[in-house]
Amino acid sequence: MSINAYLSKMRTSRKILLALTIALLVWLAWCLQGPAAIPVTAAQSLPTNFMWGVSTSAFQAEGGQLDSEWSRLNVTDKKQDRYGNSVDFRHRYREDVALARDLGVNTYRVGINWARVEPKQGQIDEAELAYYDDLILSLKQAGIAPLVTLDHFDYPGWASDQGGWTNPKTGEAFVAYAELIAKRYHKDVHMWITFNEAIGYIGGQAALHKLSLSETGRVRDNLVIAHGKVYDLIHQLDATAMVTSNIAWTGDRYGGSSMNRFSDWVFLDRIVDKCDVIAVDYYFSDLIEGLKGLTQQANWLWPPEPAGLYRALKHLQKKYPTKPILIAEIGMGTQDGKPRPDGVKREDALRDTVYWTQRARADGVNVIGYMVWSLTDNFEWGSYTPRFGLYTVNVLKDPTLKRIPTAAVPAYKEIIRDNGVGADYRPVSQQ
Repeated sequence: MSINAYLSKMRTSRKILLALTIALLVWLAWCLQGPAAIPVTAAQSLPTNFMWGVSTSAFQAEGGQLDSEWSRLNVTDKKQDRYGNSVDFRHRYREDVALARDLGVNTYRVGINWARVEPKQGQIDEAELAYYDDLILSLKQAGIAPLVTLDHFDYPGWASDQGGWTNPKTGEAFVAYAELIAKRYHKDVHMWITFNEAIGYIGGQAALHKLSLSETGRVRDNLVIAHGKVYDLIHQLDATAMVTSNIAWTGDRYGGSSMNRFSDWVFLDRIVDKCDVIAVDYYFSDLIEGLKGLTQQANWLWPPEPAGLYRALKHLQKKYPTKPILIAEIGMGTQDGKPRPDGVKREDALRDTVYWTQRARADGVNVIGYMVWSLTDNFEWGSYTPRFGLYTVNVLKDPTLKRIPTAAVPAYKEIIRDNGVGADYRPVSQQ
């Protein structure tokens, strides 16, 4: 190569590097600037058939001894709080259903724990099925529609022994369990979630079991196959059923949008043709702060950012225009119930996110429901310190497990009664 050709090539390389540097700086500037503020206008009431609800999961709330993925982890991980009886939903479900009824909710998202139903492979525990029978009955008697989650991050110990979700036999066994549950309850249950936050489930399995990339891919593939089969069998029993797998919103600040696109590519976009609704869990919109809360196991650090919910709903409506959208979980954590460092109050975050839900609906988003996480505090995957409940339960210090209402209880009652916040309401939190 001649000296002139060499110098020309160097100049070209510098130009490419300069262009890439400028592009990176522009992207960083855009990230730091954040989304534009949304005009604050009067909120319109939500429709009378809007789904107002509360959410929980089986393992987090039920308590008691069983052989499952998470009960084993709780024994081996000494950093975790001891699980014990959690908030004892297993025996206090009628009390909690009564609390939900008094709120005025028309929907209650509950979980059925596969490990409780099938403690040994092929062995069905009829006593535990009777418990779930009575749970569904108590909801029906209270005039509350059950939304059932079939798998919320937990599965039987025997399935773990065979490799968990890396083994296609686990998927086959899950479909058989789901068929048992669907046949038993399809006349009373018309809304189903197969897998809770599948992208987190996949990542959690990879981290817990130190899976290779190919093994992680098998987990994803087996979940996709199982979801499709369960979707089909539920619709064979109930053509009008609403079946989905909910997603976790990772935000639209500081790379959150890219993370959402990646997580959708991993799972949701592979099953979206077998989702009757897009169900989203919303806790934060700032990816960096969200990751900080996750890595420090301190989700009370998540900034609630209610206006981010509006942007999330608009994004999902644009990407999936033919699908209704359900807010399957939404809430705000505190540290042992103490005031948050940012000063945000639970009742204010509740009203603000409802306001932005109303705004999204008025602006053309077919959002059909809003489900608070959670009715009571519970076991937040290793710790009782995070408190999300409308009702506080001090598991570690109060053996009576008394349900103590927070200020968000009367706020939610008023919201449900009025189908939203009033036209004169203005958000407390900054955008």
